[in-house]
Amino acid sequence: MSTDTLADVVAAVCLLGGALLALAAGIGVLRFPDLLSRMHAGTKPQVLGLVLVLIGLSLRLRSGGAVWALILVALFQMLTAPVAAHLVGRAGYRTGKVRRDLLVVDELTEAQERASEREGTQDGDEDDDHDDAHGAPGASGRPG
Repeated sequence: MSTDTLADVVAAVCLLGGALLALAAGIGVLRFPDLLSRMHAGTKPQVLGLVLVLIGLSLRLRSGGAVWALILVALFQMLTAPVAAHLVGRAGYRTGKVRRDLLVVDELTEAQERASEREGTQDGDEDDDHDDAHGAPGASGRPG
């Protein structure tokens, strides 16, 4: 068995594996019940599936320029997919789309409460310390 034949077989296995993982990601997005499960299904197997497809393509093409382009695609996908998933999850949490009864650990609620407490104390301090537009303290009509 020559190296070209072996590379073609490995490329075919990678392409099929990547396609199956992408299919699993699509099915998971459609079938899972809540936002966080769908988000997980849409990112983890999809990224691995894409990387496998790109590996299969690079083994099949064997061209230096094409391989470097595929490496860049894989790198950008691995950099952007987790960030996008994090932002989708956070937005879903803040808009109430996350089923909180399914969460094992809920650190975001505590962080939001601490941030709102800090924001509330800062807003209260700013009202008392600021002067009006003309520089006169208490001239806004509010008791100072």
